[in-house]
Amino acid sequence: QVQLVESGGGLAQAGGSLSVSCAASGIIFSIYTMAWYRQAPGKQRELVARISGRGSTNYADSVKGRFTISRDNAKNTVYLQMNSLKPEDTAVYFCAGSFGYATQRPLDYTYWGQGTQVTVSS
Repeated sequence: QVQLVESGGGLAQAGGSLSVSCAASGIIFSIYTMAWYRQAPGKQRELVARISGRGSTNYADSVKGRFTISRDNAKNTVYLQMNSLKPEDTAVYFCAGSFGYATQRPLDYTYWGQGTQVTVSS
């Protein structure tokens, strides 16, 4: 049984930092592309960042230079470090996994976590 379990997040002030992590089980983690998506109320789910099994990364323009995605294949865990947070970063953040290569399309990702709330106050 595949599980992606997010943790972290919470409440921060604008300009502050938060981190979220996602622990995977039931998959050969090292060959999965992992991604963080977010969804704010009334908005579509959008890709925040993705990382290949080999560590290549891509970021949404809105978070470049502020967020960092990383992974630890030995721990089957993917991380998202969020710095210089803005109120518009407020959303539910979802972890997602895709076997092999994946683009920014949510449909590319087979497995999803339950989401964790990130709230940034102004």
